[in-house]
Amino acid sequence: MTGRARSVAVVGAGIAGLCSANILSEFGFDVHVYDRTPDVGGVWSVTRRYPGVTTQNNKGTYAFSDFPMPDEYPEWPTGEQVQRYLDDYVEHFGLRRLLRLGTEVVSAEQDPESERWTVTSRSLDSDETAVEEYDYLVVANGIFCDPFIPPYEGKEEYEGAGGRLCAASDFHDLADAAGRDVLVVGYGKSSCDVAEALSEVAASTTVVAREVTWKMPRKLANVLNYKYILLTRLSEGLFEHIEQRGFGRFLTGPGKFVRNGLLGSIEKIARRQLRFDRTGLVPEGSFERIVRHAVSLATEGFYEKVEAGTISVRRGRSIAVLREKDGRPVAELDDGSVLPADVIVCATGFVQRVPFLSAAVQERLLDDDGNFLLYRQILPNDVANLYFVGYGSSLFSPLSAEAAALWTVNHLLGGEIPPVEERREFVRTRLNWMIERTEGKQARGTNIIPFSLRHVDEVLDEIGLNVGPGTRFLQWLLPARPSSYRHAAQELKRRHSVADKKAASNGHASTNMPIPWDETDRR
Repeated sequence: MTGRARSVAVVGAGIAGLCSANILSEFGFDVHVYDRTPDVGGVWSVTRRYPGVTTQNNKGTYAFSDFPMPDEYPEWPTGEQVQRYLDDYVEHFGLRRLLRLGTEVVSAEQDPESERWTVTSRSLDSDETAVEEYDYLVVANGIFCDPFIPPYEGKEEYEGAGGRLCAASDFHDLADAAGRDVLVVGYGKSSCDVAEALSEVAASTTVVAREVTWKMPRKLANVLNYKYILLTRLSEGLFEHIEQRGFGRFLTGPGKFVRNGLLGSIEKIARRQLRFDRTGLVPEGSFERIVRHAVSLATEGFYEKVEAGTISVRRGRSIAVLREKDGRPVAELDDGSVLPADVIVCATGFVQRVPFLSAAVQERLLDDDGNFLLYRQILPNDVANLYFVGYGSSLFSPLSAEAAALWTVNHLLGGEIPPVEERREFVRTRLNWMIERTEGKQARGTNIIPFSLRHVDEVLDEIGLNVGPGTRFLQWLLPARPSSYRHAAQELKRRHSVADKKAASNGHASTNMPIPWDETDRR
C-alpha cells in the first residue's frame, strides 16, 4: 500500500472487533476501535458478566489461531478468564493504541459521492463528542448486541413493590440474590448458568421455561469430552446442508442409518445422564433438534439441583403479568399461578442492532422481515465500504471472525468476488434455507450453527486460504485446532507483497514470523 494509509473505523471491541483491528493493522490500514464499555471483551466485558458464566467451548477451540489460551486455564474458562485472555491479546499484539473504550458510536453517516464514513462518537465519561472521517466501516458489535427483556404488563407496579427486573448480562453480584426469591426466564445456557449460581444464595430459584430443549453434557457418560462429538466435521456431517458434499452426503443419504444410530445413542446417554426423565424435562422431538437454534451445553450441577428441589422448573410456562401482592413483588404465570419474585432475571436472548447507521442505510441492509442480507455474513450488496465481522452464530467464534476479517482485507486489497446478482441469489437462497432448518430461529439471518467449520471453509476457500485436505480429514474425528489456520494471514501478506512492518515496529517479530506450512495444507 502506498500514499495515505486507508482508514477504518471498527465498532466493537469483542472477539470480532479485536481480530479485525489486528489483521487490518497488519496490512497497513489505519484503524480505530470504538466500544462503549470500559474494557475489551464484548459479551465478556465486566459490564456484561453474570454469576456462573463460562465458555460453551473448551479452551482449545475458543481461541485465536496465533494466540492460544493459557495452559493454566481450566477446560471451560470463566467469563473473567476469557476477558483477561482478550486483554492479553490486545497487549501482545500492540493494539492498545487503537482502542477508544468508553466511547459510544452515535452515528456513522456515508457521503454519497466519496462513499467515505463520518463517525460521530461520544465519550461516556466526559459526554464530549468527536467527529472523524474514515474510508471504511467495520461493524463488529456482535450478534449478542443488546439483551432483550420482554415488555411485561405491570412492570411499574412490580418495581414499585421493590421487585428487580433485569437481563442476565446486567446481573453482576451474587449477593444481590441472597435470601431472595428469584425467577430466571429462559432455558438456554445463560439461563441455566445463572440459575445454578444464584440458587447457592437465593431463598428460592425458579426457572420459567416456555420450551425445554436438548442439552449436551460436557462429558458424555462422564467420559467423552463433548468436543469430540459436536466440534468436529463429523458432527456437522450428521446434519443436511443445502449443498451437501463428500462423506456428509453419504451420512444424510445412503448411510442415514449410521447417522440415526449415532444421534440416537447420544440422545439416550444424554437423557439418562442429565436426569431428563426423573425431572420431567425430556424435550419434545429428537436429539437432532439440539442444533435448531444454538447448541446448548448443560450447566454443571443444574439438573442435580432440579432433582433435589433446589431449583424448580416451570416447563411450558411464561410470565403473563407482574404485580404486587400483599406488599410483595410477584409474577403471575400464564396458567394463573402466582410466584414470589423479588428478582426476575431474563435470559431471553438478544437483539442484533446497528442503531448508529441511518434508516436509509439499514433499509439497504435488511429484508422486509428485518433479516441481515450479507454475502458470506460479511458484505452488504448495496452499501459500499461497509463490512460485518462476527455476524454468524458459530461454534468457533474466534476462528469464524478471523476468517471474515481475512476475507475483508482480501476484498479491500482488490480480491475478486462473484457479481452482485449472483451474490444476491446466494444470500436469498441461504436465508430461506436458514429459516426453514431453524424453524424460524434464524437470529435475523445470522444463525450458521451447526455448520461452523463449513462456513469457515466457504469463506477461506473463496480467497484461497483454507487448510488443506490432510487437515480437514483430521478434523472429521478431532476438534478443529485454530492454530491449523495460522498460515492464512502470512499467505495473504505474501500474495499482496505486504511486509511485516507492524511486527518489526512493535517488537512482535517472533509472533509474526512466517510460520512453517505443511505441504499437505497447500491448495
